[in-house]
Amino acid sequence: FVSSQVEILDWETKKQLCFLDKVEANATIREIRLMFHKLYPRWYPARQSIKLDPKGKSLRDEEILQHLPVGTTATLYFKDLGPQIGWTTVFLIEYTGPLFIYFVFYFRMTFVYGLDERFTSSPHPVVNLACICHSFHYIKRLIETVFVHRFSRGTMPLRNIVKNCLYYWGFAAWLAYYINHPLYTPPSYGKKQINFAVIMFLLCEAGNFSIHVALSDLRRNGSKTRKIPYPTKNPFTWLFFFVSCPNYTYEVGTWISFTIMTQCVPVGLFTLLCFIQMTIWAKDKHCTYLREFKDYPSHRMPIIPFLL
Repeated sequence: FVSSQVEILDWETKKQLCFLDKVEANATIREIRLMFHKLYPRWYPARQSIKLDPKGKSLRDEEILQHLPVGTTATLYFKDLGPQIGWTTVFLIEYTGPLFIYFVFYFRMTFVYGLDERFTSSPHPVVNLACICHSFHYIKRLIETVFVHRFSRGTMPLRNIVKNCLYYWGFAAWLAYYINHPLYTPPSYGKKQINFAVIMFLLCEAGNFSIHVALSDLRRNGSKTRKIPYPTKNPFTWLFFFVSCPNYTYEVGTWISFTIMTQCVPVGLFTLLCFIQMTIWAKDKHCTYLREFKDYPSHRMPIIPFLL
Protein backbone atom coordinates (compact mmCIF):
# COMPACT_ATOMS: atom_id res chain seq x y z
CA PHE A 1 0.00 0.00 0.00
CA VAL A 2 1.14 3.57 -0.69
CA SER A 3 -0.11 5.20 2.47
CA SER A 4 -1.65 4.16 5.76
CA GLN A 5 -3.41 5.53 8.79
CA VAL A 6 -1.84 5.44 12.23
CA GLU A 7 -3.83 5.53 15.43
CA ILE A 8 -1.84 6.20 18.60
CA LEU A 9 -3.42 5.23 21.93
CA ASP A 10 -2.32 5.77 25.51
CA TRP A 11 -0.70 2.48 26.61
CA GLU A 12 -2.48 2.55 29.98
CA THR A 13 -5.94 4.05 29.42
CA LYS A 14 -6.25 2.97 25.73
CA LYS A 15 -7.56 6.48 25.04
CA GLN A 16 -6.86 7.76 21.53
CA LEU A 17 -4.20 10.48 21.56
CA CYS A 18 -4.05 11.17 17.84
CA PHE A 19 -4.94 9.85 14.40
CA LEU A 20 -2.36 10.30 11.65
CA ASP A 21 -3.80 10.15 8.14
CA LYS A 22 -1.93 9.40 4.89
CA VAL A 23 1.28 8.21 6.50
CA GLU A 24 3.75 6.89 3.93
CA ALA A 25 4.08 3.11 3.93
CA ASN A 26 7.87 3.38 4.18
CA ALA A 27 7.72 5.79 7.12
CA THR A 28 9.97 4.86 10.02
CA ILE A 29 9.02 4.86 13.67
CA ARG A 30 11.31 7.86 14.11
CA GLU A 31 9.24 9.78 11.56
CA ILE A 32 6.05 8.80 13.38
CA ARG A 33 7.59 10.02 16.65
CA LEU A 34 8.28 13.38 15.01
CA MET A 35 4.68 13.60 13.74
CA PHE A 36 3.44 12.83 17.26
CA HIS A 37 5.83 15.43 18.71
CA LYS A 38 4.29 18.13 16.49
CA LEU A 39 0.91 17.40 18.03
CA TYR A 40 2.27 17.07 21.59
CA PRO A 41 5.38 19.29 21.87
CA ARG A 42 6.06 18.34 25.49
CA TRP A 43 6.67 14.73 24.47
CA TYR A 44 9.85 15.02 22.42
CA PRO A 45 10.96 11.89 20.48
CA ALA A 46 13.47 10.66 23.09
CA ARG A 47 10.73 10.74 25.70
CA GLN A 48 8.37 8.56 23.64
CA SER A 49 8.02 4.79 23.79
CA ILE A 50 6.00 3.58 20.80
CA LYS A 51 4.79 -0.03 20.94
CA LEU A 52 2.68 -2.51 18.98
CA ASP A 53 1.34 -3.91 22.24
CA PRO A 54 0.81 -2.04 25.53
CA LYS A 55 2.98 -4.55 27.41
CA GLY A 56 5.44 -5.20 24.57
CA LYS A 57 8.85 -3.76 23.78
CA SER A 58 9.41 -0.32 22.34
CA LEU A 59 9.79 -0.19 18.57
CA ARG A 60 13.18 0.93 17.29
CA ASP A 61 13.56 4.20 15.38
CA GLU A 62 14.67 2.47 12.19
CA GLU A 63 11.73 0.04 11.98
CA ILE A 64 9.49 0.67 8.95
CA LEU A 65 5.71 0.82 9.20
CA GLN A 66 4.97 -1.48 6.26
CA HIS A 67 7.24 -4.17 7.71
CA LEU A 68 5.26 -4.30 10.94
CA PRO A 69 2.33 -6.73 11.47
CA VAL A 70 -0.32 -4.04 10.96
CA GLY A 71 -3.05 -3.40 8.40
CA THR A 72 -3.94 -0.21 6.54
CA THR A 73 -4.86 1.28 9.90
CA ALA A 74 -2.02 0.72 12.35
CA THR A 75 -2.74 0.90 16.07
CA LEU A 76 0.28 1.90 18.13
CA TYR A 77 0.60 2.56 21.84
CA PHE A 78 2.41 5.48 23.45
CA LYS A 79 4.14 5.54 26.84
CA ASP A 80 5.76 8.60 28.37
CA LEU A 81 9.32 7.72 29.46
CA GLY A 82 9.68 10.93 31.44
CA PRO A 83 12.42 13.58 31.16
CA GLN A 84 15.51 12.24 29.38
CA ILE A 85 19.21 13.05 29.43
CA GLY A 86 21.76 12.23 26.72
CA TRP A 87 24.16 9.34 27.36
CA THR A 88 27.20 11.47 26.53
CA THR A 89 26.17 13.97 29.22
CA VAL A 90 25.45 11.10 31.63
CA PHE A 91 28.92 9.61 31.22
CA LEU A 92 30.67 12.97 31.46
CA ILE A 93 28.91 13.67 34.77
CA GLU A 94 29.46 10.15 36.13
CA TYR A 95 33.17 10.02 35.28
CA THR A 96 34.20 13.59 36.09
CA GLY A 97 33.02 13.20 39.69
CA PRO A 98 35.35 10.33 40.71
CA LEU A 99 38.30 12.07 39.04
CA PHE A 100 38.05 15.16 41.25
CA ILE A 101 36.66 13.49 44.37
CA TYR A 102 39.74 11.25 44.54
CA PHE A 103 42.01 14.32 44.60
CA VAL A 104 40.23 15.66 47.70
CA PHE A 105 41.56 12.68 49.64
CA TYR A 106 44.87 12.36 47.81
CA PHE A 107 45.86 15.95 48.70
CA ARG A 108 44.86 15.31 52.32
CA MET A 109 42.41 18.16 52.70
CA THR A 110 42.34 19.27 56.34
CA PHE A 111 38.60 18.69 56.71
CA VAL A 112 39.11 15.00 55.86
CA TYR A 113 42.04 13.78 57.94
CA GLY A 114 42.73 16.69 60.29
CA LEU A 115 45.57 19.17 60.77
CA ASP A 116 48.25 16.84 62.16
CA GLU A 117 51.51 17.31 60.19
CA ARG A 118 51.94 13.56 59.97
CA PHE A 119 48.79 13.46 57.88
CA THR A 120 49.92 15.84 55.13
CA SER A 121 51.81 13.30 52.99
CA SER A 122 52.17 9.56 52.58
CA PRO A 123 55.48 7.68 52.92
CA HIS A 124 54.26 4.94 50.54
CA PRO A 125 54.95 5.40 46.79
CA VAL A 126 52.06 3.05 45.97
CA VAL A 127 49.65 5.79 47.13
CA ASN A 128 50.95 8.09 44.39
CA LEU A 129 50.82 5.25 41.87
CA ALA A 130 47.24 4.43 42.82
CA CYS A 131 46.23 8.06 42.25
CA ILE A 132 47.87 8.03 38.80
CA CYS A 133 46.12 4.79 37.82
CA HIS A 134 42.73 5.88 39.14
CA SER A 135 42.99 9.23 37.34
CA PHE A 136 44.17 7.54 34.13
CA HIS A 137 41.17 5.18 34.21
CA TYR A 138 38.60 7.97 34.42
CA ILE A 139 40.40 10.27 31.99
CA LYS A 140 40.37 7.38 29.51
CA ARG A 141 36.64 6.95 30.10
CA LEU A 142 36.02 10.65 29.46
CA ILE A 143 38.04 10.54 26.22
CA GLU A 144 36.13 7.46 25.07
CA THR A 145 32.81 9.15 25.85
CA VAL A 146 33.64 12.13 23.64
CA PHE A 147 35.59 10.49 20.81
CA VAL A 148 34.85 6.74 20.71
CA HIS A 149 31.45 5.66 21.99
CA ARG A 150 28.46 5.47 19.64
CA PHE A 151 25.24 4.92 21.54
CA SER A 152 22.40 2.78 20.19
CA ARG A 153 20.05 4.68 22.45
CA GLY A 154 20.59 8.40 22.74
CA THR A 155 19.13 9.02 26.19
CA MET A 156 18.26 7.58 29.58
CA PRO A 157 15.68 8.71 32.18
CA LEU A 158 16.88 11.82 34.00
CA ARG A 159 15.94 10.32 37.39
CA ASN A 160 18.64 7.63 36.97
CA ILE A 161 21.49 10.15 37.00
CA VAL A 162 21.22 10.59 40.78
CA LYS A 163 21.45 6.84 41.40
CA ASN A 164 24.37 6.45 38.98
CA CYS A 165 26.29 9.37 40.47
CA LEU A 166 25.79 8.09 44.00
CA TYR A 167 27.32 4.80 42.86
CA TYR A 168 30.36 6.18 41.04
CA TRP A 169 31.01 9.21 43.23
CA GLY A 170 30.28 7.42 46.50
CA PHE A 171 32.61 4.50 45.79
CA ALA A 172 35.36 6.86 44.56
CA ALA A 173 35.21 8.68 47.90
CA TRP A 174 35.18 5.42 49.88
CA LEU A 175 38.17 3.96 48.04
CA ALA A 176 40.14 7.21 48.13
CA TYR A 177 39.54 7.67 51.87
CA TYR A 178 41.21 4.37 52.76
CA ILE A 179 43.95 4.34 50.12
CA ASN A 180 45.09 7.84 51.10
CA HIS A 181 44.50 7.41 54.83
CA PRO A 182 47.52 8.21 57.04
CA LEU A 183 47.30 4.73 58.56
CA TYR A 184 47.26 2.97 55.18
CA THR A 185 49.70 0.05 54.93
CA PRO A 186 51.29 -0.95 51.58
CA PRO A 187 50.86 -4.38 49.90
CA SER A 188 52.33 -7.41 51.68
CA TYR A 189 54.67 -8.44 48.87
CA GLY A 190 56.02 -4.98 48.17
CA LYS A 191 57.30 -3.99 44.74
CA LYS A 192 56.75 -7.40 43.14
CA GLN A 193 53.04 -7.26 43.93
CA ILE A 194 52.76 -3.62 42.85
CA ASN A 195 54.69 -4.08 39.59
CA PHE A 196 52.63 -7.14 38.65
CA ALA A 197 49.42 -5.20 39.34
CA VAL A 198 50.54 -2.19 37.28
CA ILE A 199 51.36 -4.37 34.25
CA MET A 200 48.01 -6.14 34.58
CA PHE A 201 46.24 -2.78 34.97
CA LEU A 202 47.79 -1.31 31.80
CA LEU A 203 47.08 -4.43 29.74
CA CYS A 204 43.43 -4.46 30.82
CA GLU A 205 43.05 -0.73 30.11
CA ALA A 206 44.54 -1.22 26.64
CA GLY A 207 42.22 -4.17 26.06
CA ASN A 208 39.16 -2.27 27.22
CA PHE A 209 39.99 0.66 24.94
CA SER A 210 40.61 -1.68 21.98
CA ILE A 211 37.22 -3.34 22.42
CA HIS A 212 35.45 0.02 22.62
CA VAL A 213 37.12 1.11 19.38
CA ALA A 214 36.16 -2.18 17.68
CA LEU A 215 32.53 -1.81 18.78
CA SER A 216 32.51 1.81 17.64
CA ASP A 217 33.80 0.80 14.20
CA LEU A 218 30.72 -1.40 13.74
CA ARG A 219 28.66 1.80 13.66
CA ARG A 220 31.10 4.03 11.81
CA ASN A 221 28.48 5.02 9.21
CA GLY A 222 26.06 6.17 11.92
CA SER A 223 23.92 3.03 11.75
CA LYS A 224 22.18 1.90 14.92
CA THR A 225 21.68 -1.62 13.64
CA ARG A 226 23.22 -4.25 15.90
CA LYS A 227 25.97 -6.37 14.33
CA ILE A 228 27.98 -9.35 15.50
CA PRO A 229 31.39 -8.16 16.75
CA TYR A 230 34.37 -10.18 15.59
CA PRO A 231 38.10 -10.09 16.44
CA THR A 232 40.28 -7.75 14.37
CA LYS A 233 44.03 -7.67 13.75
CA ASN A 234 44.44 -6.07 17.18
CA PRO A 235 45.41 -8.94 19.58
CA PHE A 236 43.40 -7.36 22.40
CA THR A 237 40.22 -7.99 20.41
CA TRP A 238 40.93 -11.72 20.13
CA LEU A 239 38.98 -12.16 23.35
CA PHE A 240 35.92 -11.91 21.08
CA PHE A 241 36.72 -15.52 20.13
CA PHE A 242 35.63 -16.57 23.63
CA VAL A 243 33.25 -13.98 25.11
CA SER A 244 30.48 -11.68 23.92
CA CYS A 245 31.46 -8.72 26.10
CA PRO A 246 35.26 -8.56 26.43
CA ASN A 247 35.01 -4.87 27.36
CA TYR A 248 33.44 -5.98 30.65
CA THR A 249 36.06 -8.73 31.05
CA TYR A 250 38.86 -6.17 30.72
CA GLU A 251 37.02 -3.72 33.00
CA VAL A 252 36.78 -6.30 35.77
CA GLY A 253 40.46 -7.14 35.19
CA THR A 254 41.32 -3.47 35.64
CA TRP A 255 39.68 -3.35 39.07
CA ILE A 256 41.15 -6.71 40.12
CA SER A 257 44.61 -5.33 39.32
CA PHE A 258 43.81 -2.13 41.25
CA THR A 259 42.77 -4.29 44.20
CA ILE A 260 46.04 -6.22 44.06
CA MET A 261 47.99 -2.97 43.73
CA THR A 262 46.44 -1.27 46.76
CA GLN A 263 45.57 -4.39 48.81
CA CYS A 264 42.60 -2.48 50.14
CA VAL A 265 39.36 -4.17 51.28
CA PRO A 266 36.98 -1.42 50.02
CA VAL A 267 38.56 -1.70 46.55
CA GLY A 268 38.00 -5.44 46.64
CA LEU A 269 34.34 -5.00 47.59
CA PHE A 270 33.89 -2.44 44.80
CA THR A 271 35.51 -4.90 42.35
CA LEU A 272 33.10 -7.63 43.46
CA LEU A 273 30.09 -5.36 42.91
CA CYS A 274 31.47 -4.34 39.49
CA PHE A 275 31.84 -8.00 38.54
CA ILE A 276 28.26 -8.83 39.60
CA GLN A 277 26.79 -5.85 37.73
CA MET A 278 28.85 -6.40 34.58
CA THR A 279 28.00 -10.10 34.57
CA ILE A 280 24.29 -9.16 34.56
CA TRP A 281 24.86 -6.72 31.67
CA ALA A 282 27.00 -9.25 29.77
CA LYS A 283 24.42 -12.03 30.12
CA ASP A 284 21.68 -9.70 28.91
CA LYS A 285 23.68 -8.63 25.86
CA HIS A 286 24.74 -12.22 25.17
CA CYS A 287 21.08 -13.34 25.17
CA THR A 288 20.21 -10.47 22.84
CA TYR A 289 22.91 -11.59 20.40
CA LEU A 290 21.65 -15.19 20.49
CA ARG A 291 18.08 -14.04 19.95
CA GLU A 292 18.85 -11.69 17.05
CA PHE A 293 21.50 -13.70 15.19
CA LYS A 294 20.94 -17.34 14.26
CA ASP A 295 24.58 -17.65 13.17
CA TYR A 296 26.00 -16.22 16.42
CA PRO A 297 29.13 -18.15 17.56
CA SER A 298 27.84 -20.85 19.92
CA HIS A 299 31.11 -21.26 21.84
CA ARG A 300 31.14 -17.71 23.22
CA MET A 301 30.33 -17.09 26.87
CA PRO A 302 29.01 -13.74 28.22
CA ILE A 303 32.05 -12.52 30.22
CA ILE A 304 34.47 -15.28 31.34
CA PRO A 305 35.86 -17.68 28.69
CA PHE A 306 34.53 -21.28 29.05
CA LEU A 307 32.88 -20.51 32.42
CA LEU A 308 30.36 -17.67 32.59
